[in-house]
Amino acid sequence: MIDVHLPTDDGRTVILPRYTQPEADHRMLLHGLNLELPAQPKPRITAAGKLAD
Repeated sequence: MIDVHLPTDDGRTVILPRYTQPEADHRMLLHGLNLELPAQPKPRITAAGKLAD
């Protein structure tokens, strides 16, 4: 999992946690085990280093 940090014009930061996508052999294994990867998490927005409400 990686976090993508995107600065905004008003000084805040949008944080997008992202899971990488599996390669073909991993997708085949997941399918064979009848497993699915979780959905991508929702983005977070921070202001001055703290999470905004």
